[in-house]
Amino acid sequence: MTLRGSESLSNVRRPAVAGKFYTDDPDELRDQVAGMLATAEGVRTGPALGAIVPHAGLVYSGECAAQVFGRVEVPEVVVILAPNHTGRWENLGGAGAWDRGSWETPLGSFEIAENFLRRLESTCQLVAHDPAAHEYEHAIEVELPFLKLQAPDVKIAPIVLAWDDWDRCRMLANALASVVSESQEEVLLLASSDMTHFESADVARDKDRAALDAVEALDGERLLSTCVRENVTMCGRAPSATVLEASRQLGATAGELVDYRHSGWVTGDNSSVVAYAGVVIGA
Repeated sequence: MTLRGSESLSNVRRPAVAGKFYTDDPDELRDQVAGMLATAEGVRTGPALGAIVPHAGLVYSGECAAQVFGRVEVPEVVVILAPNHTGRWENLGGAGAWDRGSWETPLGSFEIAENFLRRLESTCQLVAHDPAAHEYEHAIEVELPFLKLQAPDVKIAPIVLAWDDWDRCRMLANALASVVSESQEEVLLLASSDMTHFESADVARDKDRAALDAVEALDGERLLSTCVRENVTMCGRAPSATVLEASRQLGATAGELVDYRHSGWVTGDNSSVVAYAGVVIGA
């Protein structure tokens, strides 16, 4: 789908799902996220090349995301790759960036890593400024409260992907690895993804184990083929495959699964769940 008419959108991206996926009250949100991050206190923290975090409503997936954010040192720039849930985009390359201005959140605003994104756009023809792709998308926005508490001054490079084939994942990964390796700033590559959707907890666990085997091996191509073969409804498989490959090129050797859970932990209903995984990719 190609949409027109977004040229008039502001360079300030305002919250789309505050009050829906998470509370829009700043004090409540700060306390909630701080409490989640506290559950990761005492674990090893350090620099990471990449990570995978879930993006459901905070009450469902926030604890899982906190186990990742609590383990990594957030650098100067965080590149956040997410799936396009809305089907809205204008950039025919399908990798919709927000490459200027800022993003607002209930906890404050984030400066966009404009220089990084401009270098990426000049390196990879798939990437271009595309506000329409971000207008109603939640998968990047729900990660930002964690980043604001961990590193208030971090710059973000938000990119939404509208495809899930290996050729384009590899092309974007090649470009990311090149731009990161030449950057004077430290960069974290973050993929936003939930795991299996609307299966029983047991089925989800088995399907996700197959996908996570590929994740832990940093094999993005295998991850995509596993999701097709096993019908793993991992919505952020393309962002994850891209981050895995770029991290591998930058020197990572393995991914570490630090948390796995599902919505039944909150609802008490294990008959139809959405599952969440947290992965840290170190050097």
